[in-house]
Amino acid sequence: MTKVFVESNQILDDKIEIVGEDVKHISNVLRLKCGEDIIVCDKQNEISYNTQISEISKEKIICKIVNIIEDTNESNVNVTIFQGLPKADKMEYIIQKATELGAKEIIPVAMRRSVVKIDKKDENKKILRWQKIAQSAAEQSGRDMIPKIETVQNIKQVMEEIEKYDVFLIAYENEKTISIKNILQDIALERGKIDIGVLIGPEGGIDKEEIEQLMVKDKVKIVSLGKRILRTETASLFILSNIMYEYDM
Repeated sequence: MTKVFVESNQILDDKIEIVGEDVKHISNVLRLKCGEDIIVCDKQNEISYNTQISEISKEKIICKIVNIIEDTNESNVNVTIFQGLPKADKMEYIIQKATELGAKEIIPVAMRRSVVKIDKKDENKKILRWQKIAQSAAEQSGRDMIPKIETVQNIKQVMEEIEKYDVFLIAYENEKTISIKNILQDIALERGKIDIGVLIGPEGGIDKEEIEQLMVKDKVKIVSLGKRILRTETASLFILSNIMYEYDM
């Protein structure tokens, strides 16, 4: 069933008002009519509603709330992807697929081997575009929340974030003994809500000095993703898939 996100102020008593680009998408692309069902989710409160379209105009669509959806499509594991800045098309792909796989937050990271450099004047436009991609993917996959795309960070800023997580995984091609499987099995006994940070390098990988900087933190675990070297856009999705396989309930 079609799902769209709205702001809390668009929910009025037993009705929800859909405006903006979603109006054209629902009426012109999906060609939904009055009387048809649609799921609407409150962005702020992450509450989803079963609704029925009662009014369609060029400016807005009014939906009558049928009931609140009690079940959630969200995982019991909160995964934040710290993604070393890759080329633009790869970043968009990572955001789309990481959203589908259940990431809660995606943070672009400027690293030594990042080919792409984002000017501060262009950053806001990039974040806005990436956030739209995340929203579209969240709607398509039936998420109850839209992953937040943060502003670009550097390694020093990443280090300041590490203490927020129960474990912070770094995929590193030169790690040969400790696999992602080993680490996830070691902490799999502690079920319940788990906060995991994951750092993936850009196309050129993670520089040795960056690894040495990060390893001073106790919560950091350097892991191998297997015998083969994965592309940056594959690595993010591989590690996220493994985490969801192990913890998603």
